[in-house]
Amino acid sequence: MMKTFCGRANPTTGALDWVEESEEYDYHQEIARSSYADMLHDHDRNKKYYEGIRAAVARVKARSERVIVLDIGTGTGLLSMMAITAGADFCYAVEVFKPMAEAAQCIVEKNGFSDKIKIINKHSTDVTVGPDGDMQVKANVLITELFDTELIGEGALPSYEHAHQNLMQVCRCEAIPHRATVYAQLVESELLWSWAQLQPVEVEGARLVPPPAVGRCAGAHAVCDIQLSQVSPASFTPLGPVCTMFTVDFSKPVSSAFQAHSSQFVAQSSGRAQAVLSWWDLDMDPTGSIVCTMAPSWTYQEPKMAPWRDHWMQSVYFLPVESQVTEGEELSLMVCHDDYSLWYSLQPPQQEDISAPPSRPCCTCQAHLVWTRPRFGELNDRRRTESYVSALRSVLREDSVCLSVSDGSLLPVFAHMLGAKKVFGLENSQMSKQVIDEVLEANSMKGRVELLEIRPEQLTSNDVGGEQISVLMGEPYFSTSLLPWHSLFFWYCRTALAGLLRPDASILPRSASLHMVAVEFQDLWRIRAPCGTCEGFDVTPMDEMVQRSLDFRESREAEPHPLWEYPCRALTQSTATMTFDFTQCLPQQPISSQGLEGRCHGVALWMEYHLTDDITVSAGLNGPINEQGDCEWSRHRKQGVYFFGSPWEISGDGRAAVSYSFTFEPSLGDIRMDFSVTSQ
Repeated sequence: MMKTFCGRANPTTGALDWVEESEEYDYHQEIARSSYADMLHDHDRNKKYYEGIRAAVARVKARSERVIVLDIGTGTGLLSMMAITAGADFCYAVEVFKPMAEAAQCIVEKNGFSDKIKIINKHSTDVTVGPDGDMQVKANVLITELFDTELIGEGALPSYEHAHQNLMQVCRCEAIPHRATVYAQLVESELLWSWAQLQPVEVEGARLVPPPAVGRCAGAHAVCDIQLSQVSPASFTPLGPVCTMFTVDFSKPVSSAFQAHSSQFVAQSSGRAQAVLSWWDLDMDPTGSIVCTMAPSWTYQEPKMAPWRDHWMQSVYFLPVESQVTEGEELSLMVCHDDYSLWYSLQPPQQEDISAPPSRPCCTCQAHLVWTRPRFGELNDRRRTESYVSALRSVLREDSVCLSVSDGSLLPVFAHMLGAKKVFGLENSQMSKQVIDEVLEANSMKGRVELLEIRPEQLTSNDVGGEQISVLMGEPYFSTSLLPWHSLFFWYCRTALAGLLRPDASILPRSASLHMVAVEFQDLWRIRAPCGTCEGFDVTPMDEMVQRSLDFRESREAEPHPLWEYPCRALTQSTATMTFDFTQCLPQQPISSQGLEGRCHGVALWMEYHLTDDITVSAGLNGPINEQGDCEWSRHRKQGVYFFGSPWEISGDGRAAVSYSFTFEPSLGDIRMDFSVTSQ
């Protein structure tokens, strides 16, 4: 097997590591971290597709025609096998991802359909038709699963457009799904808006305001896709009804050209129009009697009846401009889309002319490129800010010389506002440096904080004016961090900067601890659970493919997940498994810990930062776990999740346990984890 050297940035050490990788490394990672299992476990989706396929095949047979199916994006081949079982004569199943196409071929053969299903390992736009082509004849039934949370973000429209023009019979095409309908609701939400705009901050009675350019900016264009069911209706005020924005009929020629649609309604509440909540339905048949909906659970009379899925969620779109609306006012909500994305705007109701609709929003202030939406939420978290301000206040003196090490952080601004003699800040890019400079300028502090685009190990005494640093501070936050312990980069920075620190320098935070809790997930376990049989079809080759990729190097790692979106029940109390003392330089030897936890689906891991002896900021649990095991997680940072190979059932007598061993390797900047199941 061919191997190659790859340069990979180490998010913990900050170094560029050259590692020897198999040529298969990238696709093993893609398979191991994919949502294929989630889709196969989505019984509601599978059942609705199967019903729609049966109905479509029956309609074609009723016309005394041969049923030729084209399945674009076949994945495991599940929908193709459904079509043949429903009576289709032949199926062309197209899958562009080679490992997936190979798995589909194995699954089709294992289930005895290889004479009726042809797997085509191509992009659908490269498929040819004719005696020597990939397809002998054009199809009259089109099955697709090309959708993402935004409906069209995976290129569904261009694929449908090409298929109708080149691969489908011109008349009487049956499509499953038959059509999609996009819904939207205009809302006011302090929580959601805090992910889009920097809010004013109170520090010692002074008000820190955001730069005007940030307030005027339409923000990042990328959709905010979340599990909207986990956003409580108490967190937003609907300003209008749920509106039907547009539909796409997949049984007819589809256009990927720009389109605009609007929906008029009367405001049902007064408030600030800030965001649009959006989702879509699939009608699997022309009558609309077989519906697969992405509506959040709080739209159901019985929320617990809502199907769970992670491959399709819901979307939040932030309006380019916040505007005041009054109850009873006539409003017009407009949605525009190109071939891959949607965007919303609020238009005056009398403006019927959409010949010049609003262009796709893009960030003009750079802040939305520097700060992610969770990062905006973190910077706007008043309680969190108060913790840092209180900690800074306790260590600052009139002669303090401060150095901040965090990306796009307001800590150096706070230190200046609290009276530090001199403040320096290290930034990782020109863009983040510019954003913080604009915050300073907007608050008449230009030049009061010196921002340096220098790596910590390259910083010299001359760069800080010959001063010795008396306060080294960090949140810590680094844009390259994926897993909780990647923020230990702060420890590497602190060690590299040791020669510039005063002997009695204060380090903030003083330390960090890695916490763990054994959990039982309500639904998230599905994304890693083997399927075995799906809707009566044997898909074990898929399970085996995923397992091979999971067994590949690096696969037995924790994964980053925002656990506030994924309810779980804690089976143990939180345990501090490791502590990292930032007042000391990085040790030469590994740090290890061992312990025992109750049996579970997996463990959740997060960091807590001990700013001072009595002030701690958690990037995981927001509070204690109650008797029922309910957990409230931070929305600002992703937690680490280590899934076990198979979930252990919880029993009253607790006859099994999970033992763990953690080792932090300073030379590698990684935490090695080992778990094993033991009987009791």
